[in-house]
Amino acid sequence: MVNLRSIRKSFGDLVAVRDVSLSVAKGELLGLLGPNGAGKSTLVSLVVGLLTPDAGSVTIEGFGDPADARVRHHIGVATQALALYDALTGEENLRFFGRCYGLAGAALDERVAWCLDFAALTDRKDDYVEGYSGGMKRRLNLAAALVHDPELLLLDEPTVGVDPQSRNRIFDSVRELHRQGRTILYTTHYMEEAERLCDRIAIVDAGTLLALGSINELLVEHRALPTLIVRSHGRERRVQTANPLVELNRLAATGTIDTFQVERPTLEQVFLRLTGKSLRD
Repeated sequence: MVNLRSIRKSFGDLVAVRDVSLSVAKGELLGLLGPNGAGKSTLVSLVVGLLTPDAGSVTIEGFGDPADARVRHHIGVATQALALYDALTGEENLRFFGRCYGLAGAALDERVAWCLDFAALTDRKDDYVEGYSGGMKRRLNLAAALVHDPELLLLDEPTVGVDPQSRNRIFDSVRELHRQGRTILYTTHYMEEAERLCDRIAIVDAGTLLALGSINELLVEHRALPTLIVRSHGRERRVQTANPLVELNRLAATGTIDTFQVERPTLEQVFLRLTGKSLRD
């Protein structure tokens, strides 16, 4: 449904996106996984038409160029920076955004009611948003992206700064939207989110697409290995190995082993191998 072809975007001397080609199939939940500053939000802005690529093209299958305002009516965006009005109530926010998309009358009433229920905010709909918790604001931010019932949904770090309960609620909401058949592009720097939610994962860093595939495909392609954890005399040793049993027998022959366990290969291994282990701020 979304097609990016050789996209490049710079801001002065900073190259934010480097020749990225990527497609998101209709009904797919694709995760954009990368460290802070990897170019994820820039890619979202290009897909929604807020930015124009310096080179390459972005098209939404069946609709055209997202720079066309008519195409944007088919896209819902939940930005990382909350796009809400604190001086309005939850319901007033949704009505405002609904009107921006041309909704009115019974159609607007129906969508606002659905969104409030979906975000579990019906009982707080008349409260001003300035009094909402961080999790409530995140849920309302997602609801605002849904008020016009879009086919394509772009979620940019939708769980930043929320408590565990709200985070799980957002996970459940995203799964339900996926089950309904919506196409979702989901950006995150949390491995757990990508593993729990996404059909496929695109790993990006420094504006470059480093890898693309399902979790199993990425683990195989980048040779992520099981980790053998051996504890002996209060000390712990970790060994990544293709054959944990052989390695365990080798270690047992050299000394006493008190306990051991084997951890399955993880997406984090692939991520760190591709992006490095240095701290980014």
